Amino acid sequence: MPDRPGPGFRPRIGPPSRRARVLLLTAAVLAALIVAFVLFAGVWTDWLWFKSVGFSSVFTTRLWTKAGLFAVFGLVMAVVVGFNLWLAYRLRPPLSAMSVEQQSLDRYRMGVAPYKRWLLSAISVMVGLAAGAAATGQWRTWLLWTNRTPFGEKDPQFHLDVAFYAFSLPWYEFLLGFAFSAVIVSLLAAVLVHYLYGGLRLQGPGRRASAGAKGHLAVLLGVFVLLKAVAYWLDRYALAVKSGAYKGVDGWTGLRYVDANAYLPAKTILFFVAIICALLFFLTPIRRTWAPALIGFGLMALSAVLIGGLYPAVVQQFQVKPNEQAKETPYIKKNIDATRQAYGIADSQSRQYDPKPTADAEALKPDAQTIADIRLLDPNVVAPTFQQNQALRKYYAFPKTLDVDRYGQQDTVLGVRELDLNGVQQRNWINDHFKYTHGYGVVAAKGNQVDKDGNPVYTESALPTTGSFGDYQQRVYYGEKSTQYSIVGGSNDEIDYTSDSGPDPTYRYTGASGVSLDNPLTRAAYAVKFAEPQILYSGAITDGARVIYDRTPKERVEKVAPWLSIDADPYPVVVGKQLLWVLDGYTTSDGYPFSSKTTLGDVTKDSLTDQRGRTLTAVNKVNYIRNSVKATVDAYTGEVTLYQWDGTDPVLKTWMKTFPGTVKPTSDIPSALLPHLRYPQDMFKVQRDMLGMYHMTDATAFFNGTDIWQVPADPATNTGEVQPPYYLTVRMPDQERASFSLTSSFVPAGRDNLAAFMAVDADPGPDYGKIRILKVPTGAGALGPKLTQAKLNSDQAVANQLTLLKTGSDSDIEYGNLLTLPVGGGFLNVEPVYLVGRSAKVPVLQKVLAVYGNNVALEDNLANALAKVLGGAASGTPTAPVEPTAPTAPGTAPTSPPSTGGGGNPALDKALQDAQKAFTDGQDALKNGDWTRYGQDQKALQDALNAAAAAQQKGGGATPAPSSAPVPPSAAPAPSASPSASP
Repeated sequence: MPDRPGPGFRPRIGPPSRRARVLLLTAAVLAALIVAFVLFAGVWTDWLWFKSVGFSSVFTTRLWTKAGLFAVFGLVMAVVVGFNLWLAYRLRPPLSAMSVEQQSLDRYRMGVAPYKRWLLSAISVMVGLAAGAAATGQWRTWLLWTNRTPFGEKDPQFHLDVAFYAFSLPWYEFLLGFAFSAVIVSLLAAVLVHYLYGGLRLQGPGRRASAGAKGHLAVLLGVFVLLKAVAYWLDRYALAVKSGAYKGVDGWTGLRYVDANAYLPAKTILFFVAIICALLFFLTPIRRTWAPALIGFGLMALSAVLIGGLYPAVVQQFQVKPNEQAKETPYIKKNIDATRQAYGIADSQSRQYDPKPTADAEALKPDAQTIADIRLLDPNVVAPTFQQNQALRKYYAFPKTLDVDRYGQQDTVLGVRELDLNGVQQRNWINDHFKYTHGYGVVAAKGNQVDKDGNPVYTESALPTTGSFGDYQQRVYYGEKSTQYSIVGGSNDEIDYTSDSGPDPTYRYTGASGVSLDNPLTRAAYAVKFAEPQILYSGAITDGARVIYDRTPKERVEKVAPWLSIDADPYPVVVGKQLLWVLDGYTTSDGYPFSSKTTLGDVTKDSLTDQRGRTLTAVNKVNYIRNSVKATVDAYTGEVTLYQWDGTDPVLKTWMKTFPGTVKPTSDIPSALLPHLRYPQDMFKVQRDMLGMYHMTDATAFFNGTDIWQVPADPATNTGEVQPPYYLTVRMPDQERASFSLTSSFVPAGRDNLAAFMAVDADPGPDYGKIRILKVPTGAGALGPKLTQAKLNSDQAVANQLTLLKTGSDSDIEYGNLLTLPVGGGFLNVEPVYLVGRSAKVPVLQKVLAVYGNNVALEDNLANALAKVLGGAASGTPTAPVEPTAPTAPGTAPTSPPSTGGGGNPALDKALQDAQKAFTDGQDALKNGDWTRYGQDQKALQDALNAAAAAQQKGGGATPAPSSAPVPPSAAPAPSASPSASP
């Protein structure tokens, strides 16, 4: 048992020994040094990162702006509060009244007396630090105000430039809020000091407040009321950006009748009332009575209730409600015009489109390219197929949702073979950060073709990849799956890829990306940043080694351009010798007067959100958006480049003045990159959401809500989320030729029939960003996606085939994207059907569904499906299509030449010889990848077969019997297509 202290034991009482004091002091110093180094490491590594990417000015501008705001507002708050504490102490009465209350406070006064200066300084500093820290969060507001650029547009109520609401008003409101905080804290601190030193008393004889306390507090209250007067004045302008729910719009913004005719005059009256009340408070020290000021304050409060609350309610009840449409229509019109302008939908073109499906070849001829480029591969489904066929190693992976781009005129589905450390068998610090460092290459497939087994037709494949893209830097050090740091360079031999024969090739990074670790201080800083002490002493880090981090394209662009909102879907582009990630950047504002607000995280959510990630901030409410910047990130070097895309955007101009030299002009965009830029999906989704209501430009129709649209639910999923937009090659009725577009459908609110079809030109050019809307008349009978899917599922022949397809294999059926295209005066719907193995989970295209008017088809390939629903018109001939002896995959040529037996008919013999030659030439062109020649030969083959049919009918010879039907335009690339061309 431990010894117990005896009866005479007395614990030591008194200050700690010198040794204990030294130990405590040493521990405190070490703790302070550790905290200081952690803070230093954060700032130092950030500076090195920004310097390594060439955006050090962004770091320094933000740093000095935050430091300046912290110092100025922290100092102002500390001085104001400290001055009022000091003044309250100076105004204390010389003698305290004898009372129980004051006697109990004497001991507190005596306890505080030796430390009053320290307490004054400590309180002032603490309040100043808190205020300064809060002010640093306003760095964007300050920079926008100091570098503001006029919009050149005025609001319809106060006739002020929009820049006042977007840039100036937020800063003024912050200053006002800061001033209120300073006065309130000062008032509370002064009351506490006055009470402690007897200036304010709750008990005892005589006055409850000394003259000094009364005057001090009266002045502070007067300043508070004066600030309230300023708030009333600013509230007048804030009405133009005030938002609330109205007429089915949750973020309705701007003045309505009651605002303009009740709240606005009420705010003006209250402004003058508050000015008078403040003057009464300022006169209180002179008149030595609180009565006038308190009466004035009471009248101000009563006025706020009556004029600011009751009067508007009376106006709303007795003037607006009895005739609401007439009263609100002018203000609704202002909201419509401002909203359409702020979201870039003011120039959208709408036209009536009464769908009348036809199988006439001449009617379908203008849409030949649209039919030819129908995308069979669903980039949201076939990622597992890419993974199975082209990952080739367990530590490579493709994104869940692939991307769509154009090469030549060929729609192409692409995926980057990125590193996935989850597939590495031996996980340790060296392997994770030194050996497995990069992905390898891009895999691409034709969007409108599959092979005979239903798999993609790859134009870029293998490892290393080979194909139409030619020679480019395939190593992917920066990608969507690169979420942790790697240490590269020096003498570090990285695993390049695993070879099937011979030793695995290794690679040493030669790019200039990342931060050098040659400096021991830098290594120590990164050891703290990544919480990995081995960085400080590991022998694996040799001279020339560099650490690369923040490697996903989205986070790199967000970091160098913190004033941008970045689209959730970076997409890869092979340009010359480079693999680039392309990203779209948005400038936004919530200060556009009369423009309704929306929550970006909600309106950009669709059925693919879980696969591609939500864009922007979920609670980020805006009422102005522009796709003002195109950004690129080099997949090998990590280099970030920002290009100005919208030269008229005042928000972008303001930020370009704030961070000069960070955004390059549009003219600097490489000519090889320009064709790969496209209209962004998230911008499109914001616009289509607003067009659900704001396609109605007539205020009366808007008020009545007679034609509200909504985006339909995705019929291919059971989540209930809305259908995503699709990149398709589409010809709208007013266009001469098809163009690469981003498309979407609308249905009426609460119903499932088709209300409208929307497309925006996605290719850079004169029509880039032009929104075209086809409005379907009520009662036209056009089916929305849900009804179209139901029509497909309820067709008995289709249902039987799908049942046989599913029961005949150990697989499940998965529907691809249901595509809607305006074709031949009607709407053509096409949907690929995939079989997904229950064990392998790899989708394989097995069938194609098509709906055109009342015709429904489920066929082995797109050519047969279109031939069935279009009645032969898809192949360019009004006659019924010739059934092939064996099904052919879309995009494949006949497997054998047509018969040449003319039966003694010279014209027939000549036609069949021409068909034979066209077939042979087409096969040669197909082998050589000459798609222009292939298209010409296919046309010649079709013409020869038509001539043979005519000769046979005229001369009575034997009917020519091709062993396979000619490939219609729907199954072959357009003559101008060149999928094998280098980008």
